Parts: sequence; structure tokens; C-alpha cells
Amino acid sequence: MPKYFTFKGGIHPGEFKFTEKDAIEDFVAPDVVYIPLSQHFGKPAKPVVKKGDKVYVGSLIGEPDGGFSASIHSSVSGTVKKVDKYHHFSGNMEQTVIIENDGQMEKDPAIKSAYSDSITPEKIIEIARNYGIVGLGGATFPASIKMSPPPGKTFDTLILNGAECEPYLTSDHRLMIESPEEIILGALLIKKAINANRLIIAIEENKMDAVSVYEKIKDKYKFDIAILKTKYPQGGEKQIIKAILDREVPEGGLPVDVHTYVQNVGTAYALWDAVYNGMPLVKRIVSITGSVKNRKNLKVAIGTPISALIEHCGGYMGEAGKLIAGGPMMGIALYTDKIPVTKGTSGILIQRKEEMSLDEPTNCIRCGRCISSCPMNLMPNLLGDFSEFYKFEESKDLGVLNCIECGSCSYVCPAKRHLVQLIKVTKAELKKKGR
Repeated sequence: MPKYFTFKGGIHPGEFKFTEKDAIEDFVAPDVVYIPLSQHFGKPAKPVVKKGDKVYVGSLIGEPDGGFSASIHSSVSGTVKKVDKYHHFSGNMEQTVIIENDGQMEKDPAIKSAYSDSITPEKIIEIARNYGIVGLGGATFPASIKMSPPPGKTFDTLILNGAECEPYLTSDHRLMIESPEEIILGALLIKKAINANRLIIAIEENKMDAVSVYEKIKDKYKFDIAILKTKYPQGGEKQIIKAILDREVPEGGLPVDVHTYVQNVGTAYALWDAVYNGMPLVKRIVSITGSVKNRKNLKVAIGTPISALIEHCGGYMGEAGKLIAGGPMMGIALYTDKIPVTKGTSGILIQRKEEMSLDEPTNCIRCGRCISSCPMNLMPNLLGDFSEFYKFEESKDLGVLNCIECGSCSYVCPAKRHLVQLIKVTKAELKKKGR
């Protein structure tokens, strides 16, 4: 019997993986795409195109603005209509390159494979930067920066994260099943770039069909498989490191401090596509799920309005109450379906009005459920109290900045306290004060 890895704490919400058996379908790019220049952790890219410019699939339209930034590329061929403010998942109107699609999907003439057996770590990192590769597990951290540790820091292990622990989402699951060798080849590029000596792919036990796929190729490519217990937030970076390697990232530290690199399976696939095919990150897999007539996993051009995807899936089922980019635990509620798909959009979850609930919070009953469920061993009950009484500085002593905002505390609270929301307020206030 295989060993199942896990961590202390966490919760077991309903899985609702309705689309786990649905093969990925190619979605034809719409007549107009809206490509934000802010799709990643760090500064927005700087536009390098203007109204009337001809672009191709893979053409650079935004260059990194400094170190913490990422390149942005066109996902269609056509003509730039304008560069202007447009709806964005952040809730703000952000600088966006709006492109009229000519329907030809003609690739940029400069696109070509850069792969050779002798490709260097430096070249891999350069491609990751120039081709806009970012973490596709949600954080959208530029991959080139993550692959370049500070002096004196080293990696010995690469963990490929295929946990996909958020309810409803199945985009990573389907990608793992349908493109296993491409994912592993991309992971081997990362392994070479960071000079690690071990590769592990981590998959939850509710995806044993994916585990069986990787069992067939693990000897060929020399990697290990870690089967994780199905639990949320099993895919959290610190949780997955603790579960598999029993290494604990220090407070305020990073995985590199314990010589570990964690990357999402979708990012590995994107790097494979960039190196082997010369294609920048211009498409991603998106699960369209929840209260929509036909739930699907779609391969979508970056910049496609969410409304086009919902229409393709048969439209809303009943009166839509909430639209979420991502999953129900850590996803972002959207104010309009005009918002476009970005690099970090793993799924679109639709909830009907009758499915929504925002209960009035009552007084804490000191049951301790939030404490036992917290994967970071914090005391969310006290952090919530401190936030309500504006004791933001005191929260630092209780480790509020270590909170990963997974929402487990709010999920289990019988008093319906909005704990994770209160903690987010505290962190935002501390950030404003530069603390």
C-alpha cells in the first residue's frame, strides 16, 4: 500500500469536481481580446505596441518594467485597436492592450524552438523571462525570478505541484492526464535551471487516474511520485513541503531556505511549450463550472472575455448570483463577466443566488475549530478579535503575516465569523504602514 503524505490541520470541503472526466476542448478566440498588462505578481508590463500595429500570436506587446515584472504577448493575430483602461479581476480598471482578431491565428515569424540537449540553465531562465512564464497555481510569480535564488541559496529538490486542492477546479487534473510527458519535460528544464538533484510530482489521492499515468513514465524520466491525502489546502507551498519532505519553511522565509522549489504543473507545461516550440504563454486551461449549463475544461486565449466562455457553455443556469475567478476558497469575486481571462485564471465558478450565503456573524464560542484547522498553526480567533478592535500591531506578535489566507478558519467557524476577511484587513493595514 502506498504512503499518503499530508500536513497538520486543514479541512475537507466538498470536492465538486464535476469536470474531472471532461477532456480539454480548444476554444476559438473571440473577435476582440482584451489583454491586461498586469497579470502577474509585481509591476505591470510596459506597452510596446500602439493603435494600428499589426501583431501575431506570440508577438511581444508588453515588456517587463524592472526586475519584478513579466512579459506579455498577443494571443491572436490581428490589429491593435487601442491601449486603454479596461475591466480587471482586481476590481480596478487597468491598462489593457485591445486587439481585433483577424481569425488567422498566424504565429509571429520569430517563433522557433530553442531546445537542444546542451541548453544551459541561463538560457532556460532567459526564455522564462522573455516568454512571460509565471506561476499558474494562483500566485503568478515570475518564473525567471523564482529560478534565480539569492547568492548562497541553493535547491536540491523540485516538487511539481499537481494537488489542485480547491473545490470545483480540474484544469490541472486534465492537463496532467492529457499532457504528462510535456509536463515532465518542462519540469526537467526547471530542474536543470535550478540545479536540483531530485524531482517529485505531488498528486492528491482523488486523482489516482493521473497517478497511474505518471507511474508509467517515472522510470523513463527518473522522477518520484508523492501521493497526497485529499485535504485543503494540501496544494499550499509550505504545506506540500512539510507533507512530503518534513521541512518547515521558517517564519518570514521562502522555500529556498529549505532548499526546495515548488512549481505548478501548468507552469511546467508552459515552459516546455516556450522552450520546445518557441511559444510564449498566450493560452491556459480554464475550468468553467458551477451553475452553467454545460461545464467544460477549455484551452483559452489570454484576453478572452469571461462572458464568451459562459456563452459557449450554454449560458447561466438560473439567475447568476456570484462569479468567481478561481475556486470558492481562495478565488476572487468578479463584478462583471466582461473581465478577461488572464494567466492566473484557473477556473470560472458561477453560483446561483440561492446558492449564496453570507451569514451574520455571532460571538465567538471559543470552540477552537479555527485553531485546529489552521495549516499555519495560528490562532485565527484572536487575530479576528484584534482586527475588529483595530489592534493591527498586536496581530504581528501572533504571526498574522504568516497567514496564507486559505479560508479554512472561516469555513469551520460555527459562529460564522468572517475570520479570513478580518485577517486580510489587518494585513492590508500593516502593508499600508510599511510593516
